[in-house]
Amino acid sequence: MTGMEFLPVLFMVAGIVLVAVATLFVSSLLRPSNPYPAKNMPYECGMDPAGEAAGGRFRVQFFILAILLVVFDVEAMFLFPWAVVLKEIGLVGYVEMFVFMLLLIVGLAYAWLKGALEWEE
Repeated sequence: MTGMEFLPVLFMVAGIVLVAVATLFVSSLLRPSNPYPAKNMPYECGMDPAGEAAGGRFRVQFFILAILLVVFDVEAMFLFPWAVVLKEIGLVGYVEMFVFMLLLIVGLAYAWLKGALEWEE
């Protein structure tokens, strides 16, 4: 492959970057800028924030749970194509998928033992 084959891709990337920068620049010129304390407050479903959310902090458990959800969604995403081509990939693919699942189960067990799934009242 020569460098000339990648020239259209380079032009497309340059065009995308140019449009993004131009959009951000023009919007910074046109938007109203009048921050005030009530506008900068954390917004929580139309109610005044109370508790930990008033300081703008969220509990780490929300993020850990989100990461675990993503990990197991990725596992499910890999399981469906694997099941479709199971006969073609043979025993090697079968063993590799179970090693992958074992690693995810070890990760879940680690998170569970560390208390990442425990919620305080």
